[in-house]
Amino acid sequence: MYTGQLIRFMLTLLITIVCFASGQVAATSNTTDITKIHGFALYEDLKYPSNWKHLDYANPNAPKGGHLKLMGVGTFDTLNPYLLKGTSPRNTPGLYLYGFGELHDTLLAGTDALRPSGDEPQSAYGLIAETLEYPKDYSWVIFNLREAARFHDGHPITADDVVFSFNTLKEKGHPRFAITYQPIKSAIILNSKKVKFEFEQKYQRQLILRAGELPILPAHYFKKHEFEKTGLTPILGNGPYQIKTFKPGQSLILQRVQDYWAQNLPVNKGLYNFDEIQIDFYRDAAVAFEAFKAGEYDIHIDYVAKNWSKNYQFPAIRKGLVTKAEIPHQQAQGTQAFFFNLRKPLFQDKRVREAISKLFDFEWSNKTLFNNAYTRSNTYFPNSPFTATGLPIDAELAILKPFKNDLPQVLFKQTFELSKTKGSGQIRRQRKQALELLNQAGWYIKNNQLLHNITGEPFVFEQVNQHSASLQRVLLPFQKNLKTVGIEMSIRMVDPAQYKERLDNFDFDMTIFVLPQSLAPGERPHQYFHSDTADIKGNKNYAGIKNPVVDAIIEQIDQTTTLTEVTQLMKALDRVLLWEHYTIPHWYINYHRIAYWNKLSKPKKQPPYILGVQTWWQKQ
Repeated sequence: MYTGQLIRFMLTLLITIVCFASGQVAATSNTTDITKIHGFALYEDLKYPSNWKHLDYANPNAPKGGHLKLMGVGTFDTLNPYLLKGTSPRNTPGLYLYGFGELHDTLLAGTDALRPSGDEPQSAYGLIAETLEYPKDYSWVIFNLREAARFHDGHPITADDVVFSFNTLKEKGHPRFAITYQPIKSAIILNSKKVKFEFEQKYQRQLILRAGELPILPAHYFKKHEFEKTGLTPILGNGPYQIKTFKPGQSLILQRVQDYWAQNLPVNKGLYNFDEIQIDFYRDAAVAFEAFKAGEYDIHIDYVAKNWSKNYQFPAIRKGLVTKAEIPHQQAQGTQAFFFNLRKPLFQDKRVREAISKLFDFEWSNKTLFNNAYTRSNTYFPNSPFTATGLPIDAELAILKPFKNDLPQVLFKQTFELSKTKGSGQIRRQRKQALELLNQAGWYIKNNQLLHNITGEPFVFEQVNQHSASLQRVLLPFQKNLKTVGIEMSIRMVDPAQYKERLDNFDFDMTIFVLPQSLAPGERPHQYFHSDTADIKGNKNYAGIKNPVVDAIIEQIDQTTTLTEVTQLMKALDRVLLWEHYTIPHWYINYHRIAYWNKLSKPKKQPPYILGVQTWWQKQ
């Protein structure tokens, strides 16, 4: 008995010691394995240390003051950019591209589409959050809010505002928020200045940045205002600018907040220098350009190659009052293309999509319409390392091999190239190839009309776009080429509000769009190409892509921790998308075409990844 009791005692003691030791190790691990830092880099180290002063491409001594006039194309009918309903000024290049689009600061600054970093591909630094904390497995993140953070009415920004913003945007906001925040399980108040986001899965580093991009809305304001009915009532903000006045659909004036709480933070030092920013809205770029020449606004970014080449001999240029410049950049270019809507039966056969793509004569358009200014995008990710080239080898081949039976075998044997012409306007070879593909897909020509061999229905579809004279020049020759194989493409130009509504509801057969891209993919591949976004109204999977291989690659991208790995995965994704012919890729340039009135000054150092107008100032 004594021996048995002793053995049991020793075992109990041993278990207690082991449990205690394990607890001590866990406690130590929980303490030492938590990183607390001033910013977060998705793939590489942060460029700027914790004691940094300002962005390298900003002038910290830039003078404040002056009035900047900008141009927006289109219109707006709401000042709430967070809802699906309506068209907000956020949808116009006048705010997006120039860097003055957000009236609500985020927890971190550097990766949001409206505040991208100019010199790092995917890094963000504390804005409303002074620091962040996260464990080795990236299963959660804590943001420690700055004591000084305030809304424009002086009310402090607290964890309650953060949790309110997360829940409101996820449940009531534009569908893009539900998609973005779906992998985030919860937002929890730890104290008034400390909030924790818990993630559904571990080791998904990008979720830290997605949480950091959350725009912080005022919980106290929405106790008296209904979020979904704000319409043309400006929402109380906390950013560098606030809305001063506006004329619905016509103009908007932003006023610099003189006592902006974050104006001296390193992420803001030398930025947002103009006292007022006026955005006037024009029906199209051609009308706007005439206004620019007359001095009605200060900066013109030219998207029309012919205009850039031919139409800059106006008096202000000759007098030296306007600077015309081509500013090189290393910025990933957007996925600009004709988008097929695969929700329509007409475009569900890949052979049909490939046939139509052969009838777009880019070389003729580039020579005749664009003065050979552009490079064809044989990729979804132009001007970036994510472009698939040659045949898949090494790491990229290893990614694709498990899906070999689900992919076209030509993908492994042939380099993808879009059909290329001599630019003469003669496309006999392409027409023959297109007809062969259409015949294989069950279509035949009778009396100059393409008919389906079972239903007898003619091949007729509508190209829907926002009104634009420059697009019309591109579409009419394409329409003519399609006619030569019996396809009727009607062209429908609509106003901006109607265009947005039709895209939000996927009410089109084909359209032209540009999906913004970056040098770090973040959530974009999921939003643009994953099957679980194809039927969500207002989302940007315009083609309606539902492809298990695409889904699997994107899900690997979401879990990748190194830039080397993500580059190979993105190349594999690019290759799969290309061979499916979901779009007809357009073209790109690797420099900004910009003209501006010489009352403006800018820093000597040009950021490689953005235009950087938010760092400019008015000459004294």
